Amino acid sequence: MPPSVAVASASMRGGEGAKAAARRPGRLLAGRRRRAAVLILALAYAAAVTVLFLGGGGAGLGTSGGGLVAGALRRGALAPAPPGSLYRSHLLFERLLPEMRVSASRPSLLMASHSKKSGKRWVPCIRKRLTQSALPPSNGFLVIEANGGLNQQRISICDAVAVASLLNATLVSPAFHLNSVWRDSSKFGDIFDEDHFIETLRKHVRVVKELPENVSVQFDHNISSIPNMRTKAFSSHSYYLEKVLPQLLELGAVRIAPFSNRLANSVPSNIHALRCLANYEALRFSEPIRILADIMVARMIKKSSLTGGKYMSVHLRFEEDMVAFSCCIYDGDWKENIAMENARERSWRGKFRRPGRVINPEANRRNGRCPLAPIEVGMMLRGMGFDNTTSLYVASGKIYNAEKYMNPLRELFPLLQTKETLTSPEELAQFEGHSSRLAALDYTVCLRSEAFVTTQGSNFPHFLMGHRRYLYDGHAKTIKPDKRKMVLLFDNPDIRWDRFRHLMQDIRRHSESKGFEFRKQSGSIYNLPMPDCMCQQAEA
Repeated sequence: MPPSVAVASASMRGGEGAKAAARRPGRLLAGRRRRAAVLILALAYAAAVTVLFLGGGGAGLGTSGGGLVAGALRRGALAPAPPGSLYRSHLLFERLLPEMRVSASRPSLLMASHSKKSGKRWVPCIRKRLTQSALPPSNGFLVIEANGGLNQQRISICDAVAVASLLNATLVSPAFHLNSVWRDSSKFGDIFDEDHFIETLRKHVRVVKELPENVSVQFDHNISSIPNMRTKAFSSHSYYLEKVLPQLLELGAVRIAPFSNRLANSVPSNIHALRCLANYEALRFSEPIRILADIMVARMIKKSSLTGGKYMSVHLRFEEDMVAFSCCIYDGDWKENIAMENARERSWRGKFRRPGRVINPEANRRNGRCPLAPIEVGMMLRGMGFDNTTSLYVASGKIYNAEKYMNPLRELFPLLQTKETLTSPEELAQFEGHSSRLAALDYTVCLRSEAFVTTQGSNFPHFLMGHRRYLYDGHAKTIKPDKRKMVLLFDNPDIRWDRFRHLMQDIRRHSESKGFEFRKQSGSIYNLPMPDCMCQQAEA
């Protein structure tokens, strides 16, 4: 301390040396208390980090590059997590397994048809909404690039048909962008029957497989030379008429890339009808896919003799990329942490490590954003009343840590099948390395199942539910669980089997009540084809 400050300090103390000496033990004690408090906080932080990275079930905090993983430290390292925050389903499974094994068998739920509204049923009526007049001369060529996986590509294709109609343009068969996640180099004709697509749309939209030579030469035979109209997502139909059409008339061809969700949900009824025509009738899978998919369905029916040939399908989104993208924690050990970090960096290159990005696995789980693990799907279906005679088809990619996570599901549902068990390696060989073609096989088997279960929001169930409504009198025949409610049950160590089963059956009944649903103005026609593409009809 500088002398001047020391003098001033002594002056303020009035020179009372004896009193100052008397206060020193108190100051020493306060200093020790402060140091102890700092030490406790440091230990709390270390405990929180250890919980996250060394297997504490996800209730921790750590840094991931520039991102922040929030959890236990926000509420205090030793405070209990709110109900539904942590993955503890394996503990509940172990406790309820004896009762699930001995629970009384009932007639399979697959033998009972989904309830239908009496008196009326819904049937496709697309062509009533479409005009049949001759097509006027084309205004030029529309070139689009579809990106994403199989069903995101479907959105792009069907929307492109609608936009081509708006512009009175000739659509060039869409090119597929090689996606960093899906990594499928398939062309349009590898996945879809291109000739059938062109013929089905012939009276409504012109489609060609490639640009004519006289047009291609204007752009040096390079698609990239065609001006790219950077279109915003969900653009209105008036935008295309006011902004894109003038360019098309001037240049003779326009390109829109990427073209994913580039047309609004709110469009004239005839445009919705074209979307449905493209999706449900024009887009059918290529012959190799159709042949093997039909074989798989036939084998699935044969293996479902205990339920009259009826089977259930589950879209299980528990692949490594899905678990990584969700930023949810399951094992919570260092192996999982490293695997998920590597998967995120491999597919999304730093997206999850940006400075200031907050990742909260506990909140993700409470909010129903975590993919259901196979063990959770098994408990859910058993609770809903599906016993071990239920024939189950699981549609998925390569399941994360499959040996560990799939065994409990197989124990509950021994009649479980996948595309790998329904086919020989030789039959599947032509599709290996092509995720969209493999997804097309899954799509077909799920489409023709008696009941479908979706476990994570994505384009696959979004399209499949709409397609099932279109085929099955307007009913999706789909179980779409409320995961925000379910995580509370999975995280309840004291819940009894009877109570668990009762609540799961409530969730199933709620899903069935939502099977009939009508599209609102902002809703997707691909998920809700009623009433735009289906009409109510009196039952015979």
